Amino acid sequence: MARYTGPSWKQSRRLGFSVLESGKEFALGKNGKERRRYAPGQHGQRRTKLSEYGVQLQEKQKVRFTYGMNERQFRRFFDIAGKMQGNRGDNFMILLESRLDNLVYRLGFAATRRQARQLVNHAHFTVNGNKVDIPSYIVKPGQTIAVKETSRKLTAIQDALAGMVSRKEYLSFDENKLEGTLLRLPERSEFMTEIKDNLIVEFYNR
Repeated sequence: MARYTGPSWKQSRRLGFSVLESGKEFALGKNGKERRRYAPGQHGQRRTKLSEYGVQLQEKQKVRFTYGMNERQFRRFFDIAGKMQGNRGDNFMILLESRLDNLVYRLGFAATRRQARQLVNHAHFTVNGNKVDIPSYIVKPGQTIAVKETSRKLTAIQDALAGMVSRKEYLSFDENKLEGTLLRLPERSEFMTEIKDNLIVEFYNR
């Protein structure tokens, strides 16, 4: 299954969930009214009760679309989490949060995860001084993500940094060096708290 490249607001409306984590998809429109939360299309306003499978699938799609992954990648990370000690759902979410493209977004180097993935693909960042152009690269605690010297004045990065409001507590940031460090693994309670990852585990364990 190919990665979705259409407008994120359609995904958000269908799921009733902000995949950008900003809520902008449901913000007030030009007419001063909140944008529609129901699914797009002719029958979007029909309310039908989801089956147990439908609830699990919807929860899985919320996370998959938020992190911008295709199904094959998503399942691969789930399988890796199953080989780790501890709660599989927690491990899975922490793995996703530790991806390089996600941390580039969390540090404020990109306005969206989609933009972060593109910037990483174009080799604008280093990890501990080494060029890394793989968005799915798992950053380990203590590793530092930095903007390459030749990319420091890139408009996309500068604009994203200018709009940055706050960063997660498991990250440190040096504004002068344009680099950030993953201080520790995030705790499950520090991100995506509205997601019920146990439903994703149930979905794949059917």
